Amino acid sequence: MKKTLSAAVALSVLSASAIAANLENPLYMPKQGSVYSKTSAGVMYKVADDTNAMIRKNHDGATEFPIWRIHEELGYGILDNLEAYVKVGYTHDGDIDRKGMHLGRAGLKYRAIDTTDGWMWDLYADAQLGGISEMSGAYKETGFDYDNYSNGRWGFHVGTQVGKAWSNFSMAGFVEALRTFGNDNNSIDVTQYKVGGVLPVTKLGLPDEISVDLKSTTEINAGLKMFYQLNDRWSFGGGLTFKHHSDNGVEGLASKVGSVAADAQGTAAAIALKMQNPTLTDVQIGTQLNNAPEMVPMLATGLQQSVINGLLDKVEDMEDGFDEYVLNLTAAYQMTDTMQVAVYGEYTFDDAHAESQNGTDVKAELGVRLNVQF
Repeated sequence: MKKTLSAAVALSVLSASAIAANLENPLYMPKQGSVYSKTSAGVMYKVADDTNAMIRKNHDGATEFPIWRIHEELGYGILDNLEAYVKVGYTHDGDIDRKGMHLGRAGLKYRAIDTTDGWMWDLYADAQLGGISEMSGAYKETGFDYDNYSNGRWGFHVGTQVGKAWSNFSMAGFVEALRTFGNDNNSIDVTQYKVGGVLPVTKLGLPDEISVDLKSTTEINAGLKMFYQLNDRWSFGGGLTFKHHSDNGVEGLASKVGSVAADAQGTAAAIALKMQNPTLTDVQIGTQLNNAPEMVPMLATGLQQSVINGLLDKVEDMEDGFDEYVLNLTAAYQMTDTMQVAVYGEYTFDDAHAESQNGTDVKAELGVRLNVQF
């Protein structure tokens, strides 16, 4: 009887030790002086949704594959209950020629409560590193084409996680908020946008690339994570995460605007008259401008301001927000005491606003992750 009891106690201690040290466990926290690394590489498959933005691009229902994704997370135990971490991610989508860093966070996590019966409460805050690179793309008559995944904005996350660990099972729920700060850290190519399909906006005094003042945003993430330690080698996890991405918006034009090009003033004036009175013929417009040449500069300047105001009105509220519901599963194998490999899969359901380019009919990712403790 004593041998049986001793074996059960030993197994319980072994399981508790294994689950606490497992990097796939959502309640994992490094001990003081410990360092860990989680390196992921995955491939994503997407089928674009039929939002207005995708329809204008004739991209609704289009397949994007392969989309390559890389993630790295580094953590350091400052104390047994205080961790510093950095998380970065990079995506390359060759089908739409879009690539760049999609994730950047650096901050601290504090374990406020860790009870003897397995309850844990974490508080964390980190800097949103979107401002490291500018948001870039091109504005065309069919809409906006993104070059990268950065929003160009700095910000911060604050969040909390509550969880419970048993001998070989743990569960955690979290909620976090992201606040980004509006700025003009963006570069938008407008050389392909033409007024009336004939007059490049650059002829109206706009530079080839413009910057706009983006609004600040607030976003919310929340989720539930589960983890099961089968034995000292194998473990499994799963979860559901909700992500709310707010609509972006523009407050104004940050770039300086020059004068209408001399060789474009006549065309600009003609377009302005046509906009004022669509019933006028080309002959009538030509006659009016020839009879009153002093009107040409005024009409051209008026068109310039009208075009700028029209562009800003379109993007004051971009209606590009979307909500995601992400299901994920993992299977991990402990190769050594300090090295682990995991296979993960994700499937995302989403609900996108009318002008979003992030809505999908299908979005799935499969990848492998290497976890190392130092």
